Amino acid sequence: MRPELEICCYSVDSVRAAACGGADRVELCASPPEGGITPSHATIELAREVRGIKLYVIIRPRGGDFCYSPLEFNIMKRDIEVAGNLGADGVVIGILQPDGHIDKARTRELVELARPMDITFHRAFDMSADPARALQDIYETGIRRVLSSGTRNTVDEGLPVLADLARRAGQGFGIMAGSGVKLHNLEALHRAGIRQFHSSASKTLPSAMQYRNPHIQMGKEGGVDEYAVSVADENLIRDMRRGLDQL
Repeated sequence: MRPELEICCYSVDSVRAAACGGADRVELCASPPEGGITPSHATIELAREVRGIKLYVIIRPRGGDFCYSPLEFNIMKRDIEVAGNLGADGVVIGILQPDGHIDKARTRELVELARPMDITFHRAFDMSADPARALQDIYETGIRRVLSSGTRNTVDEGLPVLADLARRAGQGFGIMAGSGVKLHNLEALHRAGIRQFHSSASKTLPSAMQYRNPHIQMGKEGGVDEYAVSVADENLIRDMRRGLDQL
């Protein structure tokens, strides 16, 4: 199997960079400080105009945990319909119960609603109480791909768990490594049995703003730099694609 490269994109410009760099698909998100939430209708629509790459849309109504209220679940269902109507190839979802186990009933409902789009279960998996049980539960919902850092902050820390997950998953179920996937650790992840790779592959550009009010910050104090823009780096993506093709 040719290793697959997915790029986490927070803008249409990043989707274009991913396509030009040779990535297989993108996960389209909004709000990097929250770890990715559902992007706007217009962002999905314009991202879909980029050709030569598969478009997956994250379905996450807010940041924070993955235990959702009935209203939030309804929002997720409507966002899946929007993504499908706009031509997305797939959606990225994840729901947990209060006890930390996979919410199988509501996940199945989203899977059925999303068809015929493909589905990835995102890193809500890493927050689950029992990874081995979670893997089986996700499989039983009909999903065939899980994004994971190996239940740790980065894939380097979670490498032993990722290797175990890849062994448990076997053929027909993809474990996609994400969180700290870089050019330098592709080989180690590949040796661990990983064949799908998720990376932001980003660079930081300075804001175009010349005037900057030093007395105010629009986000939380001590948060992200509001005069910097993170975008996917086409050259880095191309290097990662070449690196994977040589494994």
